[in-house]
Amino acid sequence: MKNKRFCVILMLAAMLFMTSCDGAKGKSDNTESYALTIMGRKSDMEKSYMTSIFEQYETAYKKKLKIIAIEDDEFEKDASKKFSEGEVPDVFMHFNNADLNRFDVSENFYYLNNESWVSDLTNSSRAYCKDSKGNLLGLPFWESSVSGCFYNKTLLDSLGLKPATTQAEFDVLCQVLADIGYTPICWPANGCTWMFQFGLDPIFADDPSLLEKLNKNEISYSDIPAVKNMVQWISDAADKGWFGSNYLENGWSDISLLMGSGKAVMTFIWDTWFYTDFDQGNKYSIDDFALMPAFMNTADSGTYEGGNLNMMMVNKNSDRLKTALDFLSFCASSENYNIAFDGISTVSCFKGQTSNIQSPMVTDAKISIAENERVSTAATRIIGYSADDVSAAFRSLFLEKTDVPGCVKLMDDYRIGEAGKQGIDSFKKQ
Repeated sequence: MKNKRFCVILMLAAMLFMTSCDGAKGKSDNTESYALTIMGRKSDMEKSYMTSIFEQYETAYKKKLKIIAIEDDEFEKDASKKFSEGEVPDVFMHFNNADLNRFDVSENFYYLNNESWVSDLTNSSRAYCKDSKGNLLGLPFWESSVSGCFYNKTLLDSLGLKPATTQAEFDVLCQVLADIGYTPICWPANGCTWMFQFGLDPIFADDPSLLEKLNKNEISYSDIPAVKNMVQWISDAADKGWFGSNYLENGWSDISLLMGSGKAVMTFIWDTWFYTDFDQGNKYSIDDFALMPAFMNTADSGTYEGGNLNMMMVNKNSDRLKTALDFLSFCASSENYNIAFDGISTVSCFKGQTSNIQSPMVTDAKISIAENERVSTAATRIIGYSADDVSAAFRSLFLEKTDVPGCVKLMDDYRIGEAGKQGIDSFKKQ
């Protein structure tokens, strides 16, 4: 009997031990063993400045962060599915674009208007992170750039020509360059899709009521004269040879050679491209280029597009809300973000940002940028906007498969169709 009782005791002890081990294992996998959960795209989470700030926080607080990295091409779908199943992270990283509508912002995220670090944000980075009602949705912790018209200043000087400050001056400049055998604008129509948004930005950034009506499906592009003006200008520029003879074949890999050789004089792009993709082995180097506004007949003084920024957004329903807000404050500390962005080529998102590299092209144009920069609007705030769809509509125009009104209609059809696919109420088929 004693032996039997002893065996029972041993079995109970073994079971308790196994339960204890399972419990410890469960705890190591449980979110409670982490300071916070942070969700974002895999490639975004692997940026050097992101891994730096994560490591700094873990070292300072002696507690791990749980990084939920979702594959890039599945991010929007998989992240929205997790949200619908109640798996909302403490901190969510997302751009302030049309896809953000998938995540029910007002129900899920904490407005950051009154956080102590807000005053340290630059005007452009703060503007990017606001919703239509002016609420600050997230902390912009990302690399930033300035997009506009980058031109070969050395070449223009040698020809006795000057950069433009108005649409009329820009049109004259393009025609003069074309007349003497240069390609005025490198327009890589084969697979490059970002250029159109620079023209659309002023239309909607300068008149938010138009954006609101468009996103409520109360009006369309076809109802907005400025959209037709832009499409007409691009069509005319192509017909006049301002994009060169091979613009339909030229793509991403051709920009560097065209600009570096001097065959093309200007291109609509962003400053960081010169540091990441421009081949310095050609006739002209980065020092030969400067920046002026982009002109596409929608803003007489031209426009610059501010950077698209990944935001750290906080789950307002999280049990770790205070810890999440403290984490953002940690990231927004000048001591910490200057370590993270040390040597990174970016326009400053914070007023106290000093360790990053800023392009001389941008700093030399700072007065013009201050006067003419718009927060990225078309690609980020127009519901259903797809750069690929806009490019497809223009390709039909360039190939003479449609005319200007037809191109505008295609832009509308694609946009409305995409908004319907996203399940936006005002675009659902009745």
